[in-house]
Amino acid sequence: MTTDTDLVKLYSGRILALAADIPNVGRLDAPEASVKKRSPLCGSTVTVDVVSEAGRVTELGLDVKACALGQASSAVFGKSAIGTTREQIERGRDQLRAMLKEDGPVPDAPFDGLEALVPARDFKNRHASILLVFEAAADAMATVESAA
Repeated sequence: MTTDTDLVKLYSGRILALAADIPNVGRLDAPEASVKKRSPLCGSTVTVDVVSEAGRVTELGLDVKACALGQASSAVFGKSAIGTTREQIERGRDQLRAMLKEDGPVPDAPFDGLEALVPARDFKNRHASILLVFEAAADAMATVESAA
């Protein structure tokens, strides 16, 4: 059973600060790929627009309509994604999933800021929202690569 103390711990000042400061917010005028993902459980949505060069993200646009946890994950992603490859994004996604669902370690750099979301492990109904930005970005980069 979730207690008020658990929720206070989950929605820490750090989570709320991240949620309030998402970089790269807004849609790109001419993305190479755009992918929208939705969590059916909570209704959170994240749209990721990307432009890349030589397999690395060079421009990023984020449209995030998610809970504070999905927003915090998007903030960490948005601060770290420029210059990353599809493989790095997929590794970050897989490590984040393992951190949440299997008590795995915090994801490697450049996504190590996801450490702020460790308390969300116990809130399985929030995992999908937290993963949305990584899933959308990985799909967007795969779309760009398949079109090349």
